[in-house]
Amino acid sequence: CAGLGIRLWRRMTGQIHQSRIDGSIVLLELDNPPMNALGPAMLRQAEAALHEIEHDTSVRALVLTGRGRAFCSGADLKAFAADGPEQAARDIEHFNRVLELVARCRAPTIAAVNGHCLGGGFELALCCDLRIASTEAKFVCAGVNVGLMASTYRLPRLIGLSRAKAMLLTGAAHDAATALAWGLVTELQTPDQLLPAALHLARRVASRAPLSVEASKRVADRAFDLSPAEADELIAREMAVLRASHDHQEALSAFLAKREPVFGRR
Repeated sequence: CAGLGIRLWRRMTGQIHQSRIDGSIVLLELDNPPMNALGPAMLRQAEAALHEIEHDTSVRALVLTGRGRAFCSGADLKAFAADGPEQAARDIEHFNRVLELVARCRAPTIAAVNGHCLGGGFELALCCDLRIASTEAKFVCAGVNVGLMASTYRLPRLIGLSRAKAMLLTGAAHDAATALAWGLVTELQTPDQLLPAALHLARRVASRAPLSVEASKRVADRAFDLSPAEADELIAREMAVLRASHDHQEALSAFLAKREPVFGRR
């Protein structure tokens, strides 16, 4: 009975499956049927995994997806409400901290949006560096549907103010074809090919010079907030480090020898 109780508890609270692919790629799969909402237990799992990834420099790419028919519906509001208002407020803060860990992750992040992507789950996808989607995916800015607000900062920066407002103010579902046309995702795949395509993309990212990839991500993330002079200064600092790196010298040697470079984050 005790074992059954543990299994039932895990099923009720959900879990995050973590896999290591090819040594340098981490796959995180959200598993909390039916919509992969993130309750307190899953948030703790996510936070621990993201801290581990941040400090493990052998990880060069992270793929995030959902199991079943949904990518993620965001915070598990039912679970939070059961904790009482004060704890629920702390749970929402915890959810936001996890979002920031994804957004600021050292390793490039890829969202493989396999199905319904709603509310805070939509924000989770926006926090990733790259997004690809199943042809069956649906995207909903659900804040106005539940008396809340989400994605008002990241979405306009990604797809422009007019299109963002069309999503933010209506709370309507938008299909995968619209997401592709609006630049919300960069490619569509059939459901059975989505994860292989995401891992293929991750392998490409992971095969590039790691210090260069990380620097490119840092600078691109700040691009909309810097003046031209500030951007020039930041780029100059990053380039000085990259020019002195072993990986840059390896790239030059490989080019002259007409071979593929072998990068080592040095």
